[in-house]
Amino acid sequence: MSTHIKYAYKRHNTWFYRRAYPVKLQPLLGSSLKRSLHTNEARVAAQRVADLNATFTAIVTEASHKIASGDSGQVPIEIAVTLPNFHRARLLGDQKAADAASAYLSEASQRLRPGSYKSVRYALSLLTSHLGTRQLRDLSAPIGKEVLGYVGRLSPNVRKYSDAEGATLAELATLAEKAEGITLTAQTQRRIWRQMLHFLDWCVQSGRLKCNPWDGLQVKEQVVVSPHQVLTDDQVVRLLNSKDRVLHSALLFCLLTGLRSGEVCGLLAEDILSKGNLGRFVRVQPNTVRQLKSRAAEREVPLHPILEQQLDRNQSAGGRLFPSLNVDRVVRRYAYLRSQHPQLRGTVFHSTRKWFITQCERTGAPEHFTASLVGHQSARSQNRLTYGLYSAGISDTQKREIIDQIRLPQGVKL
Repeated sequence: MSTHIKYAYKRHNTWFYRRAYPVKLQPLLGSSLKRSLHTNEARVAAQRVADLNATFTAIVTEASHKIASGDSGQVPIEIAVTLPNFHRARLLGDQKAADAASAYLSEASQRLRPGSYKSVRYALSLLTSHLGTRQLRDLSAPIGKEVLGYVGRLSPNVRKYSDAEGATLAELATLAEKAEGITLTAQTQRRIWRQMLHFLDWCVQSGRLKCNPWDGLQVKEQVVVSPHQVLTDDQVVRLLNSKDRVLHSALLFCLLTGLRSGEVCGLLAEDILSKGNLGRFVRVQPNTVRQLKSRAAEREVPLHPILEQQLDRNQSAGGRLFPSLNVDRVVRRYAYLRSQHPQLRGTVFHSTRKWFITQCERTGAPEHFTASLVGHQSARSQNRLTYGLYSAGISDTQKREIIDQIRLPQGVKL
């Protein structure tokens, strides 16, 4: 004997709901409310029919009210009732990798800063270009080794080639080997791989996978950190004397304060504080323009006398101190300067911060004093005392003494 459910019928092993609207409402609503119940089980279908019956009653009541109040002449008419959503049960790992990655990126965009999100998006674009149509349960350890091998064959500039547009991870690896003789550093490979692993860990946490199938796989190549060079005095002279129309003021500011590029781009006029006989300080804090790298980055740094003179000559009524700059423009413009002056090869804008730290060290300032000025986590002393935990920090007077000892190299023309 077949199961009977009022207002429901079974077709092709799936239950459907159909209930006719009252005749007087059909010109407004159509002939009936139809809905797939997305199940073949009678018990589940009966429960969903009960939900749809309540929705049906709400729709009829709302439509009757619209007609009674004379709103039915409006086009289009809106009925403030939401239909329930029914979904088929999905097996663990049944979702496609591209769909899961899309959900992950949507969530990541809410919690990550733009730069970090861009890096995650790049890693997942590589993954989905190769495995986007595969189901999550298909991402086995051998496939993980295959992906890891392709990542190890990529080159730094491969995505910039015209042939790379729309290419898969395997095609990018082949293109990189043909076009360039270098590969990504082990550090970059690890970052990309780590972001792929974070995605799979998220799939486990969100119930899409039982376990991370690539857990245990890692980049075997030893990471060798190749930091950018510290600016020499000759390079500082060349940079400042070039009087670049875009970067000159920011270069001078960062050389004498040690600020990061993002910090200097986000400075506001109200971030300049006057502290009486100690002169003016710049307060580095989060604002609407940019966030900070860490809590330790929030600090106050004395302005060098040269910078105070610059501010006096270019007084700002308010707003940003460097309104035309953002981090991307700083990076691109410094790359332009590097192309114009081969002597700057191996340096980046961040090298200005390294020059400042070097000058602080040469004044004889202890390491934790410099850490307070540049916004690093505080160093430990020889007896393992952690200053960040047990010290209130150095005084403004001590900061001023360090800054006043810093001198620009001879030959700089301000």
